[in-house]
Amino acid sequence: MQNELRSRISAAGQGHLLTHYDQVSAEAQAKLERQFADINWEALPAIIADYVLKRPETAIPADLTPAPFFPFPPKTTEDKALYEKAAALGEKLIAEGKVASLTVAGGQGTRLGFDGPKGTYPITPVLHKTLFQYFAESIARISERSGTKLHWYIMCSELNFKATKDFFEANQFFGLDNQQVHFFVQGTMPAIGLDGKLIIAAEDSLALAPNGHGGTLLALRNSGALDEMKANGVEYISYFQVDNPLVPVADPLFVGLHALEGSQMSSRMLPKTCPTEKLGNFCITGGRLAVIEYSDMPYELANRRNADGSLAFLSGSPAIHVISRTFVEQLTADGTLSLPWHRADKKVPYLGADRTTVKPETPNAVKVESFIFDSLPLASKTIILEGARKEIFGPTKNATGVDSAESCRAMLIERDARRMELAGIKVPRKADGTTDAILEISPRRVVDDCDAVEFFKNNPVLTPIQAGDIRSFGK
Repeated sequence: MQNELRSRISAAGQGHLLTHYDQVSAEAQAKLERQFADINWEALPAIIADYVLKRPETAIPADLTPAPFFPFPPKTTEDKALYEKAAALGEKLIAEGKVASLTVAGGQGTRLGFDGPKGTYPITPVLHKTLFQYFAESIARISERSGTKLHWYIMCSELNFKATKDFFEANQFFGLDNQQVHFFVQGTMPAIGLDGKLIIAAEDSLALAPNGHGGTLLALRNSGALDEMKANGVEYISYFQVDNPLVPVADPLFVGLHALEGSQMSSRMLPKTCPTEKLGNFCITGGRLAVIEYSDMPYELANRRNADGSLAFLSGSPAIHVISRTFVEQLTADGTLSLPWHRADKKVPYLGADRTTVKPETPNAVKVESFIFDSLPLASKTIILEGARKEIFGPTKNATGVDSAESCRAMLIERDARRMELAGIKVPRKADGTTDAILEISPRRVVDDCDAVEFFKNNPVLTPIQAGDIRSFGK
């Protein structure tokens, strides 16, 4: 190891790592040195002081006000005209190749009881298509309809990068051109013991964890994906998370409104179902848009009501954004990204004195991560567009219950049933109004309402749908 790196490690107060390094094999040393080289040793002491040795307190600004948003559907003739103009512009930008999709897919399916990258989890109710396949088919349909190949960037973690690429290759990229699918790896941060010392997980490795979805922007820079986007003429990035198959992968209205308004970073919002719903709160502070996490929102503000009884702080964040490429370039110009860190106490296995792995029974370390919504206050212009929950947000975080694979499948069925009814097809309904059949429409054929009407006009349903049927359309 170079003396310069040794000096940086020592200056950061992490000399125990050098002792360990000097005692292991050359192969283990090579892996450790690669990990050491990725750490910002100069920034580490301040992170430890502020987020580990003391528990940071979230300061809630005194000037918080609810964030304004564009309502959906539009409420005035002016808004309706604006949205029509924006949607037409969005279609044009997509057709010109100026839009790319970006999926954050670094997680595993552990909470789903599934062994593998979360994107490989089967989600659709009839054909059991995976999350990745569902998005891929949507991208294929948009590419076909627009006459251009929509580029798709997928951010993996070091843990699932190979498995994700292998999955796509084994499935022939689900019909996409492999040149339009781009994989890149999220950055990591070392786990830090409660004493401020970095944790050694194995003979050849530190304990590392993904650095949060805020690290997406720097990972775009460091991986070369940002330069590749520029070379390909991409100006707008449609950002979403892998566990939400209802999200539009490239929404013409959202993209067009972002461009028309000159926004650097735009967000979709959902009207919260209750004051304490587990969604970040869109707020204005210091004249800038910010997100206050649900766990940090003061009770009085979360429960504040307008004169008509509606929530004052109504706007919840489902982590759906459009981001201008030039904004990412601006934020990462010097090869760093200065976003606040967020602390999480974790039980992190470590290498014990007898050189065996110890699995602690209580939290013994801190993992820090950054969140992409903390980029919002750094933007000179932002906008928020309301979204219909049943149309754009079906998170798949647990196997059953709230925000689960079970609830997501039910939402997919209801959205497809509504689209079928829009196309004039009778769908059986239960007494409570929910669909009395298991239905699935392929996103390879239908990605929005207009597609549904056109598809079923050309592919009529010849056998009426009966209660209890299990049917798929447009495989």
